[in-house]
Amino acid sequence: MTPRLLEKYRNEIIPKMMETFSFKNRLAVPRLEKIVVNMGVGEALQDIKILEKAMEELGQITGQKPILRRAKKAIANFKIRKDIPIGCKVTLRRTIMYEFFDRLISIALPRIRDFRGISPDSFDESGNYTMGITEQSIFPEIDYDKVSRMQGMDITLVIKNVKSKEQARELLKLFGMPFRTRND
Repeated sequence: MTPRLLEKYRNEIIPKMMETFSFKNRLAVPRLEKIVVNMGVGEALQDIKILEKAMEELGQITGQKPILRRAKKAIANFKIRKDIPIGCKVTLRRTIMYEFFDRLISIALPRIRDFRGISPDSFDESGNYTMGITEQSIFPEIDYDKVSRMQGMDITLVIKNVKSKEQARELLKLFGMPFRTRND
């Protein structure tokens, strides 16, 4: 079964993007390549069980087993030694990516307290969008009563075939991403 957002991309978004930016070929239209969800768990230095719980919750949220991330180099000010576990990440592609993105924009983001939209300025030079979420409990897969501590995460939407930030912003807007208006 094809995810809802993938059908929307194929049937609605590609023709609108071709018309707006005058693409000649459907394959030249920007598309979502992957979504990377990253959790940095600094408290894992004292207690490894915190990292294990974070990995379990990230697996529930994304539907895919996260990989353990280790420190690449030692940083004395943060008491970090090389190769100690400090976080976890998941890279989502294809149908799992579209299903997660659908849940993110239609269920999880509206559950944020005092939500007024996400920043329209978080694009990098390549057209990728990164946003931070402060607590994992906005996702319906997480049982709020079983959360021992609030854990934030970074979500990066990697967009392929982008020539400008405006193209990437328009693509995400057509998907239904709730961007904040400039005057908020």
